[in-house]
Amino acid sequence: MEAHFTEWLNLGIRWIHMITGIAWIGASFYFVWLENNLNRSNPREGLSGDLWAIHGGGIYHLEKYKLAPPKMPENLHWFKWEAYFTWLSGVALLLVVYYLNPSLYLVKPGVDLAPAAAIAIGLGSMALSYVIYHFLCDSPLGKRPALLGAVLFVLIIAAAYGFSQIFSGRAAYIHVGAIIGTIMVGNVFFTIMPAQRALVKAIETNTTPDPLLPAKGLLRSRHNNYFTLPVLFIMISNHFPSTYGSQYNWAVLAGIAILAVLVRHYFNTRHDSSKYVWTLPAAALGMICLAYVTSPAQRAPAAAPVAAVEQPSSAATAKVEEPSPAAPAEQAASTNGTPAANAGASDFAKVESVIHERCTVCHSASPTSPMFSAAPAGLMLDTPEQMKAQAAKIHAQTVASQIMPLGNITQMTQDERDLIGSWIAEGAQIN
Repeated sequence: MEAHFTEWLNLGIRWIHMITGIAWIGASFYFVWLENNLNRSNPREGLSGDLWAIHGGGIYHLEKYKLAPPKMPENLHWFKWEAYFTWLSGVALLLVVYYLNPSLYLVKPGVDLAPAAAIAIGLGSMALSYVIYHFLCDSPLGKRPALLGAVLFVLIIAAAYGFSQIFSGRAAYIHVGAIIGTIMVGNVFFTIMPAQRALVKAIETNTTPDPLLPAKGLLRSRHNNYFTLPVLFIMISNHFPSTYGSQYNWAVLAGIAILAVLVRHYFNTRHDSSKYVWTLPAAALGMICLAYVTSPAQRAPAAAPVAAVEQPSSAATAKVEEPSPAAPAEQAASTNGTPAANAGASDFAKVESVIHERCTVCHSASPTSPMFSAAPAGLMLDTPEQMKAQAAKIHAQTVASQIMPLGNITQMTQDERDLIGSWIAEGAQIN
């Protein structure tokens, strides 16, 4: 029942996180689009532009004031709760998925790090990152946006590298996302909202607004805009082990982040000209290159176990010298000097035993692990046929990226991974 409850708790929080995240990022995308598409030719007095639009069977007329209307409206909508609830639900999801089972999901297998220390690093990094970011934005770097962006990128990727040394691949990526999300919501809470409140108050009291606060708010809002696509990738990255499971997962994340920023920049600037249209094919080519460099290296079949190459016993020798009449094809192949079709194949009985011992405690119709009430992702490995059908996924998770078993809780050895890799390389035969 505990595993069942945790699964539904995970689902509920994840759903809330997704809903609020869509609302926050959707509003951000919409207002950037709106700003870029305002008609600024001959606006009426007090306006910087307007836009006519049709949607859902209705026609809308939107106007943007240079500063504000002569009199503030009675009802003014503030866009803030989308950001706050996205961050709160994200932190709750971090607690449920990673911090309730830090030894399993958070700490990298083989790393000697106490669960409490790992959690402290995770939470501390979020707070420290915002402090560093805030300091850099208020420093002279804040007046040089391109250089500031480059410095922030280097620091974020440095954090990704550091996380990859102590956290599991998925946890490392998620904590980078948590850092960026904390910076984004911090921008809303500590800079953007105070700037907007100060603007409204100045208009209501008929005083001159402080131009410094809106300038800071604009810079932070621009950062949030460019952060969105990398964060969206991180939100779905746990489905793609070839990224977070790579030996150089931090570099893969850096590559995808660069491509995401390029794409975002095109959509931010396409209203002015098409000079950045090259970023779209460049991003597509970049993704193809990343897919290539992260593909599993062609590995030679693992060396046979010592027992398999030792001098066979007399009984085994007799069996080889006098093969059963029931296998004429194999006899013929051996007689002609050609190896039998599966003579070099890994022993499936051993592979099956390893999978049952290391994998099906979770990936089964009836998991024996107390952590799961149903097979994760619906992937079951109870029968040889299921093992063969899922051979590609088994290779990706246990051989190429070695992210499974989770936290290596079942203590799968490298020899066992090599055995599975050889079996799959030889065709994943089960007969």
